[in-house]
Amino acid sequence: MSYRIVAVHVNESRHLIERVNLAAQVARDANAHLVGVACSGPADNYYMADLLGAGAAGLSIYRDFMQEQCATNLASFEAAADKAGVPFFEKRVIEDEAGIALCLQARYSDLLVVGQPDPDEAPPAQRADMVEYVLMHSGRPLLLVPYAWKASAIGKTVMVAWDGSLEAAHAVSAALPLLRNARLVQVTVFNPEVGPNAHGEEPGADIALYLERHGIEVEVSRQHVGHQIDIGNAMLSHAADIGADLIVMGGYGHARFREVLLGGVTQTILRSMTVPVLMSH
Repeated sequence: MSYRIVAVHVNESRHLIERVNLAAQVARDANAHLVGVACSGPADNYYMADLLGAGAAGLSIYRDFMQEQCATNLASFEAAADKAGVPFFEKRVIEDEAGIALCLQARYSDLLVVGQPDPDEAPPAQRADMVEYVLMHSGRPLLLVPYAWKASAIGKTVMVAWDGSLEAAHAVSAALPLLRNARLVQVTVFNPEVGPNAHGEEPGADIALYLERHGIEVEVSRQHVGHQIDIGNAMLSHAADIGADLIVMGGYGHARFREVLLGGVTQTILRSMTVPVLMSH
């Protein structure tokens, strides 16, 4: 497997260039086509206005504004992609809310690059749970870029957070093009349980063998985490300890409602990530 089409979300965020630079690196290394996707439709709550009165005129003005905003943002994307030396790239505007538009584009892409929501930003054409929505409904892996992250090469030291779940298996398969180029791939199992349902008799060994048969040299680390720290923060701490520049993991192995209500690993990573994360549901 290799990436042939990499799509990146293009919006008015001040973190856009870092996101495009990362997408450009992945596309350039894979000799893939890069698609910059801007979304011009309003978020769902905009339609709560009176569309038969003043709201209708307001919607027309809003659409014109968003078209102009998309053109400006895509010009920034084009300049960054060209500067990064991406041989094949294109610009695309989808007239829909960002979550729905990105799910549409994801059907025709191998990898979708999106930004971690910045709490200091509130893009007008973006639902508050856009990342979670796209993760759950796109059917494609997401490469999530932290808003505090500054552009640098990724994929040299990769931590694969393995729990034996279907979501983690999807993420590992989706990450193969990146893992093949890594200097170090560490399969990390947190609080492993020996048994037939997930980890087997030697936790991490089966997925390590799978990766080795794909030509990827790996090491396995088993981390035992006490009650004083949750798994999500333990993952981020361990990633920092080994100098990982990329985390690969499954997203929402439990029901999303349960994670939002009770807290969970996916919610912690989406909120507190410090390095890019390739996540798949």
